[in-house]
Amino acid sequence: MAHISRKELKKDEVRETFAYGAEALLSHKQFTIWVVAMAIVAASAFYGWRSHTQRQTIQASAEFDDAMRDFQARIVTPGETAQPGELTYVDEKVKYQDAAKKFGDVVAKYPRTRPGQFAKYYDALSLEKLGKNDDAKKLLRELAAGGDEEFAAMARMELAGLSDRTGQPDEAVKLYQQLLAKPTVLVPKPVVLLSLAEHYGAKNPSEAAKYYGQIKSEYPDTPIAQQAEQELGLLPGQS
Repeated sequence: MAHISRKELKKDEVRETFAYGAEALLSHKQFTIWVVAMAIVAASAFYGWRSHTQRQTIQASAEFDDAMRDFQARIVTPGETAQPGELTYVDEKVKYQDAAKKFGDVVAKYPRTRPGQFAKYYDALSLEKLGKNDDAKKLLRELAAGGDEEFAAMARMELAGLSDRTGQPDEAVKLYQQLLAKPTVLVPKPVVLLSLAEHYGAKNPSEAAKYYGQIKSEYPDTPIAQQAEQELGLLPGQS
């Protein structure tokens, strides 16, 4: 619609006002239609993405559960009878090889899902069982560097224990101290204190006693305090 000059406006203000109002209404209507259309497109994309994500998570969960059946399967002696429907193994190495393969597949196919993250953690545990500690550490470090605090804490806790078991005590203490500075729901402070106490138990009983005492002081009348008291009594010079 052509723009109406000020001179024309003076001649016919009523006509101009009506024309401007009609143009504004039309423009507003077109803008509203455009906004609604964009909202529909965005909503469709969001719900499509959410639906896809939900399907991915459901599929990942099913495959993760299947891998966990291998990981948790019972080792039986040749000829031993299994329960109906029970998965068993006679060779522990084969059991963890199967579990690691399945967990790795879940990680590869569904890396951004929660089951995919859990699968990476259990893949690392399976690799540990197979003695593939470097491969296990690689996966755990990836989780520790991720954005999810709970997964990162779980990974650091496992890394600390693995470092202890593979002759890297300084690295283990560093990780335990990081966890103490920022405990989480799945890796709470008393559990970290207990692990630190166990770390020092054989080589530095006095340091271990300090951490056991801290648990008893800060978490009295709890099962972990009772465990700390029992462990404290087993330390050299503490009986």
